[in-house]
Amino acid sequence: MTKINNPIIPGMAPDPSIIRVDDVYYIATSTFHWNPGIQIFKSTDLANWELTAFALNKGEVNLRGTNTPAGIWAPHLSYDSRTNRYWLAYSHMLNMAGREFNSDSYAMWAEDIHGPWSDPIYLTSIGFDPALFHDEDGKHYVSILEWETREGYQAPGHIVIAEFDLNEGKLVGQWHRVTQGFTSRGCAEAPQIYKYREMYYLLLAAGGTGYAHGVELGRAENIFGPYEPHPSGEPIITSSPRHLFSLGNPDAGHFEMYNPSSIMQKAGHGSLVQTQTGEWYIAHLMSRPVEGTLLNPLGRETSIQKMHWTEDGWLEMKDGSNVAKMEVEGLIGVELKVDRLSHDVFDDFNQGHYDIHFLTPYRDQQAAWVNTVERPGYLRIHGENSFFSQIHPAIMATRATSLHYEVQTKVEFHPDHYSETAGMGLYYDSNNWLYVHLTHSESEGTVLYVLQAKLGERTELVHNYIPVPEDTAELKLIYYSGIASILYRFGDNGDWQAFVENIDVLYLSDEGVNGEPGEIGGFTGLFNFIGSVDAHQHDSFADFDYYEVKNY
Repeated sequence: MTKINNPIIPGMAPDPSIIRVDDVYYIATSTFHWNPGIQIFKSTDLANWELTAFALNKGEVNLRGTNTPAGIWAPHLSYDSRTNRYWLAYSHMLNMAGREFNSDSYAMWAEDIHGPWSDPIYLTSIGFDPALFHDEDGKHYVSILEWETREGYQAPGHIVIAEFDLNEGKLVGQWHRVTQGFTSRGCAEAPQIYKYREMYYLLLAAGGTGYAHGVELGRAENIFGPYEPHPSGEPIITSSPRHLFSLGNPDAGHFEMYNPSSIMQKAGHGSLVQTQTGEWYIAHLMSRPVEGTLLNPLGRETSIQKMHWTEDGWLEMKDGSNVAKMEVEGLIGVELKVDRLSHDVFDDFNQGHYDIHFLTPYRDQQAAWVNTVERPGYLRIHGENSFFSQIHPAIMATRATSLHYEVQTKVEFHPDHYSETAGMGLYYDSNNWLYVHLTHSESEGTVLYVLQAKLGERTELVHNYIPVPEDTAELKLIYYSGIASILYRFGDNGDWQAFVENIDVLYLSDEGVNGEPGEIGGFTGLFNFIGSVDAHQHDSFADFDYYEVKNY
């Protein structure tokens, strides 16, 4: 029996929505303040997943000024076999201040998973986490969390369902409130509808985005309910199985629910799929904290669990428990690749385009500031805003996918002002990053220097600088469980020299940024990046010869 090892998609891949079309599987995940928006992964064996496309890649959304952790939330993939169309629903969270949570939700369709996708069709602003269900009779339904803002009412609100005319782009009838959750964990969200043996099943995320997270299930004979909770009274999938009463708590880290017996934490927000072999799986999010801490630098990753239906028509994990596992049974009769898909990244920029894994915070990727055309064989990045900016940072980044790795690049840069910089580093959001770079010194010429941002505070490592001959340097950053060390070398294939060692960057994690006590500050995870700043005349640029990430 083949085995699938979790996570199946390491690094930032939260809120997975899985579908199967014929014998190919697709997963869409959230991207928050990162562009292009909505990652889409592809697999034929459920174990190896390749990033294959982005859905929001034509400027459909403006993410400039997005505060952590707003942006693009919880995409939901579906496939309408009557029209052979892929559908994608998502929320654009615009404001979270005052817990008002202003979110606009949309749906798009395409005849190919790679696009082109239709213009977004407005669904609602009632809440967030929309999902589409295409019933056998040709009707379509939207399920979503109705966000509650009133004092004295149970937060975060009701799960609501309405019929929706996808051709006309409008609701049919009214929203129906169907549940506030199926267990006592509360914080029910991300509702998804499935049909099995003429019964409607409603799958929910619950318990908040932290250590109490889980997947809940209810069922009904009518799509608008009433929905009967799963008889266990507990989540059908979680990392922390002990009972929790948390009704009325709108969302929290629930650090007290950490499970010391499990590598996997925060298992929840799942999506169900039936295989071509008649088996059932749920893709769900998870996290892996650094040993000895409750901090998760890799953010929320994607895992999978094998499921089965009981004789009385309820869904449960194949082993009969509700505790998510790091290893699960693979598909019957489907062989896995001998070598698991590597999540290393290498790009020498000789292909005329850059690697699909590169994302950019807040702004679109446009040839005006990043391209492989102006100097073939290099990635040229024109410097713009400081990395504290949420408007025009010139950053090209890839998801960190391991707790132990190294990232390396070679950069040529000719600054003539101290406000011109270029280099590489670690990035969470505009308030939290580490940046080793070339810049200009009036007395030394081009020098190597380090800046750090922590919770919006800027720190210069003033005692660490060195002149850079010929304005060219190779840079390496070694990351090990929240500790970073920076090395450099000049010339061709010289020895690596230590520059700054043992920098504590563990705060670059979901729990380490921007959060209120007891809550999660971010939903994304750590990124590695190359980039450039020009707060002088906007006339400088940096040429990167290659970019490489090796996971240990």
